[in-house]
Amino acid sequence: MPIHFGTDGWRAVISDTFTFSNLRMVIQAIADAVGSGAWMNGSMAGYPADNRKMVVGYDTRFLSDRYAREVARVLAANGFTVYLAQSDAPTPAISHAVKHLNAIAGVMITASHNAPRYNGVKLKAAYGGSALPEQCRRVEVYLNDNEARARGPNLMEFEQARSVGLIQRFNPTLAYYDHIRGLINYDVIAENPQRIVVDSMFGAGRGWIRGALQGTGCEVAEIRGELNPGFGGVHPEPIAYYLGALAGAISTGLGDFGLATDGDADRIGAMDGRGNFVDPHKIMALALKYLVEKRGWTGSVVRTVSTTRMIDRLAAHYGLPIKETPVGFNHIADHMLNGDVLIGGEESGGISFKGHIPEGDGVIMGLLIVEMVAAARKTLYDMVDNLLEEVGPAFYERTDLRLNHPVAKEQMSNRLYREAPAEIGGEKVNQVSMMDGVKYIMNDDSWLLIRPSGTEPVLRVYAEGRSPQMVKALLGYGEQVAASVT
Repeated sequence: MPIHFGTDGWRAVISDTFTFSNLRMVIQAIADAVGSGAWMNGSMAGYPADNRKMVVGYDTRFLSDRYAREVARVLAANGFTVYLAQSDAPTPAISHAVKHLNAIAGVMITASHNAPRYNGVKLKAAYGGSALPEQCRRVEVYLNDNEARARGPNLMEFEQARSVGLIQRFNPTLAYYDHIRGLINYDVIAENPQRIVVDSMFGAGRGWIRGALQGTGCEVAEIRGELNPGFGGVHPEPIAYYLGALAGAISTGLGDFGLATDGDADRIGAMDGRGNFVDPHKIMALALKYLVEKRGWTGSVVRTVSTTRMIDRLAAHYGLPIKETPVGFNHIADHMLNGDVLIGGEESGGISFKGHIPEGDGVIMGLLIVEMVAAARKTLYDMVDNLLEEVGPAFYERTDLRLNHPVAKEQMSNRLYREAPAEIGGEKVNQVSMMDGVKYIMNDDSWLLIRPSGTEPVLRVYAEGRSPQMVKALLGYGEQVAASVT
């Protein structure tokens, strides 16, 4: 059974490896792990939670609602009281429900931004974020042990479980909206209502931003908000390549700027009134600037190794500590749980800030963008332009380069470190980091990150430069590295 339970759960192709049978086995392992005495040990020790209560949610993918029912059946058969969402909902709303309901853990059926043929399981911890790495490893131990002993999952009939109260349907919307009212300034929005296009990309964020803005006077036109498990044939990922529909809606006058969320709404993307994609790097930088200058907030700033150094320049300007982490929001969550973090985010669009759960959240970040535009009384285009004048210019590009054969991640990283170039694109290499892959940082703050995949023959290459020519030079060096792998 080729199931690997990774940092944020398990994803696989529907009807290939992601089957009802395999799902039940994974959920049984989760039930065993959560039910073990060691689940809340270590950094989770002392965190208040009802150890027999779990939350289950699901997105809009093919069969997600059916899969969620099976999850509930297995958990109920293991003695858990299961709060099962009434309908599809964003991952951050389910994560918030775990904390709000004082549950010990949560399961979200989603493959996030992946292609429509995938589905998956995300495991959530009692604090309302992704489960800790040691908790995920514990699930894998039980999964492998159960398979070795040919131990199948415990099962209970759905209606029987409901009749005895072990499965309860619930709506996460109201508690989530109540929570974000304390984090979003609706008075600012109501003073200067905006015309917005929201592209839900057929995902679980459908209706959530529009619903949260009811009563503010904003005109919200939502596109791709209906249920379509095939996502219209595109990946539900809010990047420029997949947002042609949003650009078209803005160009026809449906709104003055656009917001986009991914398949489970834990990522954000935006588009200005001229159809320019506003990537998560700029969104996080704008949010940091706003939270410090308009709200007067302080705290550390956390970003992943693949996120813009505009964040560093802003943090230095404000005298705030900056912390860099490996790729993955779970690393940011560690800081949010254990320190005073003002904002944390990653280049893929997962961003959160002080007072919120330690989880990337496309809905609340979309609302914060609306608040920022309303407060600035400028267009989103002008806000980005001013940002780049202050801490830019910054041009960014990412590409995945396929290799002829798999490479050992550690071995490849060591080689890239040993063979670090003296300069790229005419700029001296000032620093080399091995936090996650190898990152070359130039004299002018441009950088190149090369991350060998640990599972497939791919080099993931990220580049940020002070000019398009510099980005091209950085990516060109990455291509030379890929070509040199024999």
